[in-house]
Amino acid sequence: MFDELLELFLAEGFSRFTLDELAARLRCSKSTLYTLAASKDELVRRVTVHFFKRATAAVEATLARTTDPRARVTAYLTAVGDELAVASEVFMADLNAFAPAREVYEANTHAAATRVRQLIEEGVAAGVFRAVNAAFAADLIATTMVRIQQREVAAATGLSDAAAYVELATLLTEGLRA
Repeated sequence: MFDELLELFLAEGFSRFTLDELAARLRCSKSTLYTLAASKDELVRRVTVHFFKRATAAVEATLARTTDPRARVTAYLTAVGDELAVASEVFMADLNAFAPAREVYEANTHAAATRVRQLIEEGVAAGVFRAVNAAFAADLIATTMVRIQQREVAAATGLSDAAAYVELATLLTEGLRA
């Protein structure tokens, strides 16, 4: 059921739907939806958590297939972008406008920035990246990731979140080259 809700939300957003409309679209009863969450707000938050858990698993699976430290950073950020690419603009706008869902996105953005820091540290240790202060680089990346999440990069550049992550990967890996 979460996958069906997620597919609907990714395509059309969630703010405009009532529980009655969601039940009708999914061909289920409202009581079925209430087994998933006590309210629409909670349902949206739980579907958002589902989206990011699924995305994180896919990103980590992509990363596991790559061993070169530089390629791992690129693979990671590109995979993050790929996972966000399935989301419509209306979903991203709804996500940003609804505090419980936005908080889930923010937490995942923070976790992703931490993961990128680990990848940078691995690259520095392997001699593939020049010695940089990984904490500073991660903070810089986290700031950009937050700006992507808050739709500021899209507003300033016209780039989708997915495209912004690809550009970030390119800037990062080329800037850290040993």
